Amino acid sequence: MKNIVYLISFFVFLSTTACAQEDKKTDNFNVSSIEFSQVVKTDSNIVILDVRTPQELTGEHGQIPGVINIPVQELSQRYAELEKYKDRKIYVICRSGNRSQYGAKFLLEKGFDAVNVIGGMKAYNKLK
Repeated sequence: MKNIVYLISFFVFLSTTACAQEDKKTDNFNVSSIEFSQVVKTDSNIVILDVRTPQELTGEHGQIPGVINIPVQELSQRYAELEKYKDRKIYVICRSGNRSQYGAKFLLEKGFDAVNVIGGMKAYNKLK
């Protein structure tokens, strides 16, 4: 029972921290959707990790061309696939910013330079 309470508390924490306003300047771990959209427009070599399921990439929010797709639930087993990008910043995105926050933190712990895109594809698509 305690594990369930801890798990629920963790997800509540993630959902509340990922709901920060996307138009404000953020810290080094997070990047606003506005900042991210500017990088996407100006850097053709950007590394974007989309942690949604493959089915979501073809859904209503679409996908950004050239993304690497590793669903967040598979990231702990598949993060070695990103090893060749270890010297570059990896922008982690999902639908709303919750799963990408977890993914970015996980990659940081593994020595990657990862940032969470606040607001995810929902916020990014509003800027197009």
